[in-house]
Amino acid sequence: MRKNVKKVIAPLLAAAMALSCTVCVSAAEDETIKLTVWGAEEDQNLLKELTDKFQEKYADQKFDIQIGVESESTAKDTILTDVEAGADVYAFADDQLPDLVKAGALLKLDDYAEALQLADTTLDDVKAANVEGAIDAATIDGSLYAFPRAADNGYFLYYDSSVISEEDAASWDSLLEAADKAGKKVGMTLASGWYNASFFYGAGFTTGLNDDGTTTMDWNGTSADGYTGVDVVKGMLDITSNPAFMAVADGDMSNQLASGNLAACVSGTWDAITAKEIFGDGYAATKLPTFTVGDKQVQQGSVAGYKYVGVNGYSENSGWAVLLAEYLTNEESQQMFFDQRESGPSNKNVAASDSVQENVALAALAAQSEYAQAQKVGGKYWDPAKTFGELIAQGTLSADDDNAIQEALDNLVEGAAASVE
Repeated sequence: MRKNVKKVIAPLLAAAMALSCTVCVSAAEDETIKLTVWGAEEDQNLLKELTDKFQEKYADQKFDIQIGVESESTAKDTILTDVEAGADVYAFADDQLPDLVKAGALLKLDDYAEALQLADTTLDDVKAANVEGAIDAATIDGSLYAFPRAADNGYFLYYDSSVISEEDAASWDSLLEAADKAGKKVGMTLASGWYNASFFYGAGFTTGLNDDGTTTMDWNGTSADGYTGVDVVKGMLDITSNPAFMAVADGDMSNQLASGNLAACVSGTWDAITAKEIFGDGYAATKLPTFTVGDKQVQQGSVAGYKYVGVNGYSENSGWAVLLAEYLTNEESQQMFFDQRESGPSNKNVAASDSVQENVALAALAAQSEYAQAQKVGGKYWDPAKTFGELIAQGTLSADDDNAIQEALDNLVEGAAASVE
């Protein structure tokens, strides 16, 4: 791909665009516009449907749109290995946006405001149509860098109510006991700083993002609530050492649900369809359980965030890529994401519909939102947090060894707070 290619609009489209546009949609006569779109595995069929509809909308233009699989949770890692070879349009989670912008992997959408006129919309329309938090999280120094697609980037507890009662789901102790009696497992991803932070956030610990891109965190000390990081880890180890607990690799929860081995799991709306199919009439969801810290029950926290569709800063057909990204996130498309994938919309009109308000998974997300927070961390946070989670998941640490736990926490904080190169 070539960076910041500025094109001249095709004659057939000229009437639809202002002559003064900063970066225009372009196509020579009979030219085929090639675009690559990356999205989650579970969204592939819907993305094919939406890209077909996009091509129908712009029927005067020939397209070659290829769709690839890339999890929203790992999009940044894949893109940053070779930005120029990355997809033109891709979905990602909000915590990845600062690093993607820094690497030039996201276009500044303000430069394409006039090109959006071809879609009969403006950036002001996009901002007005979506919830304020989703716009704010995609804005850096006053400029918008991605189109909001969902306001459901958080997690909660799915469970099979034929095995797990509402009371059982209230705490990890009773949840695991009920699952064990039924010969089932409770799944959660721990080898991820997005998920394992939930225990520390619940106990009053924090993370923060400094102006220089470094991370501040206090997990190796004592929280404002009076809990020590060592005691939080002991609570986590108490969970993971239970035979009914299953540590699930990031992005593999859907497969584990489909196996039929789980009676409950910590996940988000992206697994709603699978959970509903597997649990059947027992399909239920609620906030996360409490867990034991010292001699107290502490409500498990979580991360709240958004999902976006952005355009690669190196896209050769950037104008068309912007139009496609806008199309994949507009009101109609967000309605289809909800209808087919039970994705929580950031679009205000879709979010206000009765079907969204009555949705089991989104109601659970709303219940957990009281205990959720935005996760502000730098790029150096993720690898140490993943390694730390692996230590917990694999049972490498012992709940009886305070010194080893403290050392692991110190290593985590040191690595996460390292200077950004």
